[in-house]
Amino acid sequence: MRFPLTLIAAAATAATFATASFAGDQYVDPTGFAVSGYDVVAYFDLEQSPVGTAQPAAVPGDKDITADFNGATFAFSSEENRDRFVANPEAYAPQYDGHCAYGVSKGGKVPANPNLWRIVDGKLYLNITQNVVGFWEEDIEGNLTLAENNWVNIEEDAASDREIPQFSSSAPVN
Repeated sequence: MRFPLTLIAAAATAATFATASFAGDQYVDPTGFAVSGYDVVAYFDLEQSPVGTAQPAAVPGDKDITADFNGATFAFSSEENRDRFVANPEAYAPQYDGHCAYGVSKGGKVPANPNLWRIVDGKLYLNITQNVVGFWEEDIEGNLTLAENNWVNIEEDAASDREIPQFSSSAPVN
């Protein structure tokens, strides 16, 4: 059976986007944990606020309940959440290796604040500051398209080494 070239190209593009968001180094801040030690599974259990309003605070993880993925250690608030993560880490890990989604849409890797989050189409996205959230939420779909297109060119760049501005983690520290 022969497939049209456009169908093959579309399938290859879809496969690239399905995996591209986890290809580089995970952003890890001075806490030593991915997502500043917050429980990435817990985001999916929180009630999301409407666009334009603040999200509920992220749930701190426990430094004694961890799992490794994408070269980083993730902390969880319960063993149940850790087990859910281990069973399917791609479903819970933040997109763009934990970097700011809007930053990626602009072509760079900058850190992300775990309290500035949104789940879109079952994927966790983080942003760096409240002002940036406003820009990102003006056109989430358009910014995600830009981010996906940029990610394939910057994914192999080193993770950001900057600290998150205006953020102090209440999650576990080493």
